[in-house]
Order: sequence, then C-alpha cells, then structure tokens
Amino acid sequence: MLRAQARFDLPGPTIDVRVTRGGSELPIASVPNLQAGDKIWLHPALPPSQSVHYLLIASFLRGTTNPPPDDWFIRIETWNKKVRDEGVFVTVPAEAQQAILFLAPETGGDFGTLRSAVKGRPGIFVRASQDLIEAGFEQARIEKYLASIKQVPPGDAVALAEHSNLLARTLNLRPNPDCFKRDPTQQYTCLTQTGTQTLLDDGHAQSIVAALSNGPGSDFINAASYTRLAAGGNYSAYVGALVDLARLMNGIHTAKYQYIPAIAFPDAVSSSDSLNLRLNTPPSFNNPKSVIVIGLPPVQPAVPPPLRPVDAAHIACLLDPHLALPIEGAPLVFSTAYAHDLVLHLDQPGGASRNLPLMPDAYQGGLTLAAPTQERRELPPVIAAVQPVPAPSLGTAKAESTKSAAPAVAGMTPGAPTTGTIRGFWGFEPFTGPVVALQQVPGNGWKIAKTSQPAVLIAGQPNHVQLLATGTACIRSISLEPGDTRLDWKLDVQKPSTDSTARTAAPLPTTAQPVDLTLNLENAATPGSIRLAIQQFGRDTPDQVGSETFAEPARIDSLQIHAGDDTVLLTGTSLDQVKSLVVRDVAYTPQRVAAPSDKALTLALARDVRSQNYRPSERLSAEVHLLDGRSLATTTSVLPPRPVVTLLSRRIANGEPSNIQLASINDLALGSQLIFFLKSRAPFPRSEQIEIANDPPAEAPDQVLRTTLSIAAGSLVLQDPHTVLATFDPLKTFGPSTFGPFRFRALAADGTAGEWQPLATIVRLPVLTGVTCPADPAASCTLSGTSLYLIQSLAVESDSTTPTLVPEGFVESTLAVPRQTGMVATFYLRLRDDPDTAQQVALPLQLEQAVPLPARIHAGRAVGAPPARP
Repeated sequence: MLRAQARFDLPGPTIDVRVTRGGSELPIASVPNLQAGDKIWLHPALPPSQSVHYLLIASFLRGTTNPPPDDWFIRIETWNKKVRDEGVFVTVPAEAQQAILFLAPETGGDFGTLRSAVKGRPGIFVRASQDLIEAGFEQARIEKYLASIKQVPPGDAVALAEHSNLLARTLNLRPNPDCFKRDPTQQYTCLTQTGTQTLLDDGHAQSIVAALSNGPGSDFINAASYTRLAAGGNYSAYVGALVDLARLMNGIHTAKYQYIPAIAFPDAVSSSDSLNLRLNTPPSFNNPKSVIVIGLPPVQPAVPPPLRPVDAAHIACLLDPHLALPIEGAPLVFSTAYAHDLVLHLDQPGGASRNLPLMPDAYQGGLTLAAPTQERRELPPVIAAVQPVPAPSLGTAKAESTKSAAPAVAGMTPGAPTTGTIRGFWGFEPFTGPVVALQQVPGNGWKIAKTSQPAVLIAGQPNHVQLLATGTACIRSISLEPGDTRLDWKLDVQKPSTDSTARTAAPLPTTAQPVDLTLNLENAATPGSIRLAIQQFGRDTPDQVGSETFAEPARIDSLQIHAGDDTVLLTGTSLDQVKSLVVRDVAYTPQRVAAPSDKALTLALARDVRSQNYRPSERLSAEVHLLDGRSLATTTSVLPPRPVVTLLSRRIANGEPSNIQLASINDLALGSQLIFFLKSRAPFPRSEQIEIANDPPAEAPDQVLRTTLSIAAGSLVLQDPHTVLATFDPLKTFGPSTFGPFRFRALAADGTAGEWQPLATIVRLPVLTGVTCPADPAASCTLSGTSLYLIQSLAVESDSTTPTLVPEGFVESTLAVPRQTGMVATFYLRLRDDPDTAQQVALPLQLEQAVPLPARIHAGRAVGAPPARP
C-alpha cells in the first residue's frame, strides 16, 4: 500500500507535450483545456541510457458510465527511434471528456491489460483524472508561494509580511499567521516550511475540474471530489486530493500492474513543453510493476479567468516603473502559464488605442508592466504605443514591447482618471478581463485642505491634512520644506468590500483620490510659511504647494460680564493673541497685552462708548477676534452687578520717625498704618468685605499676599450706609517682608468681586544715622546706618546719571558716598521696593579735623616707632 502522506517530490520521467489548434501551437504549460480535433504532440524525452522499455499509452475517456472504444487507446513505444526523434501526434476524438497518459514498463500483454482495466472501471480513472488536475492546480499555488517568498531580502520582516500578504491574496492562500508572531529572524523559516500553508477555495479551479464529470454517473465523482480531503479547502503542502487519489489507485492492480499517480508541473515562466512529472512513491519494476498515471488538461470549453480589481476605486499610475495593477480572483493566472499575451488596452479620446504588455507577478500582488527580470525605465507622460498582440503561436506568444512615442492625447485633463481594459489569451482563446482606472500624466493644481479643526495649520503640533489635485496616483514622494523632511502619506482609497459581487459591480472613480498625510510641525514652533514638494513619476522637478502656519489659537474657557461694568474678563490660554471682543456690535479691547502664560485678560470699552445696559442673567453671544485674523465664538450669561467702592481720603498713622522723605503720596512705609475712607455706590452691606492684595511680579505669580477687612473683625467701621472707614497695618498683617504695590476691591458675600483699584506701594526704609567726611578734600565720605541693602542707589542730584549703586546682598553698616560740604548732606535715594521714585534724605555731616605733622611723628614714636637715623 502507498504511503498515505507521501510527498510528491520524486522526479519522474520527462515528456514533452505541445498542442495545435486551428493553425496555432502552444506548449502544454499554456494549455488549460483540450477540445475535440486538437492535435497533441507527445515526445517522451527519456535518456539514451534508459534500460527499461516504457510503453506510453494515450487514452481518452467519455464519462463514468460509458467505456471508451478500443481506438481511443494509442500505443506509443518510447524506445522506437522515430518516436525518440520526432515524437507522435494524437488527435482528441469527438465526445472525449478526459485525457490520460499511462507510462508502463513493457511486458507481455501490457497494452491489453491496461486497456481492459480502464474500460472495466472507467469511473475510477475519470476520478483519477479529476484529482490529478485539481492536485496539480493546488500544488502549483503552494510552490509558487514558496518560490516567490524567497525573493524577500533576508531579515526584512516588514517586506516579508507585505509580500506574504500579496502572495496570499493573488494565490488565494492562507499562510500560517503564527509565523508573524515569532522573532523576525524566524519568520521566513516558519513561512517556508512545508505543511504550514492552508489553501482557500479556488472557484476558478473548481469550475474547471467540475466540468470534467457529467452524465448519469457523475454523482459518484462529485460526491468524492467534495470530501474534506479532496476539495474542501483543508489542504497541507502534501495536498489532500493526492492522498485520496493514492488510496483510490491502490485498489487498482493486477498481478502485473500497480497504478501510481504523477502530477505535472509545466514551467510557467518559460512556457516549456516539458510536463516535469513528480511522483509520491518510487516506481517498482518487480511484479506488480508500477504504472505512472498522468493527467492532461480536461477536454471541455475554455473557462476564462474571473479576474477582478482588488479595489475598483484604486487608480493606477502608468508612469510608475514599478507599477503592479492589484488584481485577484484567479490564482491560476499567477501560478500557471495558462494566461499569456496579456495587455492593458487603453481607449483614448479620438478613437486612438494602445496596448501595454502585462505580466502576472504574484510577488508584487498583481499584473506588472515589465517582466521581473527586466529593469523598466520610467515612462514619459506621453505613453509609447504598442502594436496589437498577434494570435498566439509557439515561440511568438510574447507581446511586443514599446517601440515609438505616441503623440499627446488631445482633450485629456492632466492627471484625470482614464480607464484601461485587461485583455489576453487563456490558452488558445482570447478573453477580456476587468476595466481598471488609470492615470497617464502627472497631476496639476495642488492645494492643501485641512480636514480637522481648526481649519489652519498649527505650528508646534501634528496636523492632519489632505492634498488635492487633478491626479494623485503618480506621487513618488512628498517632502516638507524647509528641511527636506520626507513625509508618510497614503491615498484616501475606498476600503475594498468583502463581497466579490459588490467589488465587481463597483463604479470606477472619475476624480482623483485625496492624499492623506500628517504634517509634524512640532519643530516649527514659530508660525510662518511652509512648502510641500510633491515629486511625481514622469516629472523631473517637484511641484510646490505652500501654506501659512499659525500659532495654536487661544482657548476661551469663560467670559464674565457683570451688569453695569465697562469691562469684561476672559479666561483661557494664549490670550495674548486676542485683538478684540465684540458683543452686539460693541467692541471691547484689552487693557494691556497679555503674556502667553496669562490665563485671564480684562477688556474694556473705548472711552467714547457708553456703558451697556445688560440685564442680570441675560444670555449674550460674543466673538473673539485674534491678531492673525481668526475668530472664536463664545457665549455667556450676564452676572449680577459687582460691588463698587471708591477711595475718598487717606492718612498715614503710627509710623516710626524717619529722616527719609517719601516723595510719592502712594508710598507707605512699612511699620505705618494706612487709614482711609471708601465710598460705596450702593449701601455697604455689613457682610461685604474689602480685599487687599499685592500685585505680584510676572516672574513670580505665586507670591501673592492677600487679606480682607470686615466690619465683624473691626477693621471696617461704617460712618453711614455709603461711607466706611478702613484700617490697614501691613507689618502686622504680612510681616517684615512686605513690599511692593498693593490694591483693593470690594468683595460681596456671594463671592462677587469688584474691580481692583490701587491702594499704596509699601516700602521698607533703612535707618540712616549720619555722614562722616575726612579732612582730605579728595577723599569720599562715609554713610552710616542699618539695613542699607534696602537702598538700590543714591546720588547727590535727583536726576543723576551716575549714581552710587548698592550691590545686592550688602551687609555692611557703612557705605562710601560722594563728598559733600556744609553741615547737612542731602541725597536722593531709590529704594528697592520703589525704584521709580527718588526719595530725599538730609543727614548731618561731620568733618574730621586734620592732624599736624610733628604731632603725627610724635604719636608714631609713642607707639614704639624706631628713632630716625642721623
């Protein structure tokens, strides 16, 4: 008994076969079907040293229940010199349905024994013919996959996955998905191991095989062919149909013969005559001797390949030298040489037509415009004409190559999609395949379309955009300038449907597909201009398309409008971009330019615009205009009126005496109390407070000092319902590190706050005790005191341009100052807490007395000075 899972890897004898029909001749590799009247040339190419005489028997069958006549068996003696040199012609008889070759060792009665076996059980051999053809189809698909996947560069996991998917799609295979979960170095080995590929149902091959069996006895054959192993699609690299075939033929034997199957692998690349037989068990020359059974193409009408585009919406660029039209639906087109002389027929305006030669390339996932072993140059925008393909004949079945340039096609919009039809021959019969969308010239009219909000390009972040043009299929690369950064892009192609009927019926595109790409502008933090360089096939220089980039727009979190106010408050981010805010055609402008880090911005009405009488809870719509011309919309509800108080008068009390005269009425020496009166627009509620806080510097916004004055705490005293007396002691409230501008506002019980108003600038004063000047008029004087570090500079004139600067971190109690004369020294100080104001100070000046020279000498001796030399 034969091994159930023997691999068909044993080389068999060589037999050359050619078929002639209607004056045309093709090698067996290009013949998918036979017809009555075909002349088959058989040439057993056995080696001259062949020691066993093989008898070649060509047999034709006509169904499972109608044994063939005796004259449908042709005896061919392979050892005959004439047969060796010239071969033998046999003609396919009328009513024949199958053709089988038998190769048997010569014995007495061999021809008669074999003929009797076939005529006695024709259904067995009909089934054998069907299984041999189907097994050959499926094994060819697997071997095409294994041979093609070897083209992937070693170690390139991305290319391995890409081309494995293309091969699986065109050959209708399912590679082992677990292979791609392994380490990239192990993926190739996993994908090329035998036994790891699963075949999907191939409707084209099944339609060819199904036509083999007809008539009253076909039920048995059909039932057998759809078993799990025979044709259900569950195949390993050993091909289940052959396992079933081996078991079937194991039961056909006599005392002389045991039948073994052989599958043929004609060379699909060179379309040679040889069948290239493979066996799954070694032949035996002892009784029972092995008879090799070989299936020839079925005798039936041609079944053209059901090719279809992978995606009807895809547009192919004919200028791409590596173009592959993505076509699927007929694996036999890519795994056999049945389809030949394929062309892409172009219908042009004005009745002109062109034919471009095509070649099936499963590795590239479709039909290419050049053979894989040839280097095709980039086509010019005007595609060269190709002569019509002649009828096929042996040695001339190749399409002619491009010879001359055709004139430009009048009326063609640059880059607009056109169509082409795939045509060719399926064996001897011409067929017309699908229509595909094409682009023949580079596209024009490039422009950038933003697909997400905001509708402009934002510097400092990724931006998703679309490129539009008259044609986009011929893009070779897209670069971002300046910098020449290559961008990743893809065409916005409609997803292919899983329904083959829907894909076939889908309309072809009539407009160019948008280009989706992401512009990473994170390094372009500054707004400005950018350019995209679009390099297309068929064009020497790239097309340029430019655009402006903007800063990230301001974000408006809230808009606050109080009834009766002339100002509004915006909160959000990037408020430095705000130019104005418009409410009911009334414009508010910023009171100051916001810093990028500011999260709040106050805007006010122009001086000549009256206050708006908004009602509390009234709903308002506003439009925020940005400096770059963009605008943002926002809405708000009018808030209740804010408490309003004004400063009536003020007095400084309980301050320690100082010889420094504060020049500004707004300055308040730390250690003093500020007593001031406030006037309230409405009666001042007893629950209302006065909030006092400093105005922290922009570089230290977190250094906020805040306190509240209230009637309950005793720091506020009502004079009458509208007038209130306030007392503020900064040293007691905040401590000795209190300085800088302070402001105040009214604060209602519900938290509604009035507008900030300036209150005072708190300054810390040094203690200055006096100035001492030496008798030498050229020497400087010395200023004495404490906390001199509070002085920034001092000068003898208020507008001096060369003041004496006090260094930071000064800890001394004396300071060299410019010399003055008289009894009083007057200086102008600029304090660190208020450097913009010159404060005057008058100090007593003490002049040191000069000492006579003899007294100085005597004093020197008195302390031990040596006597002078004589």
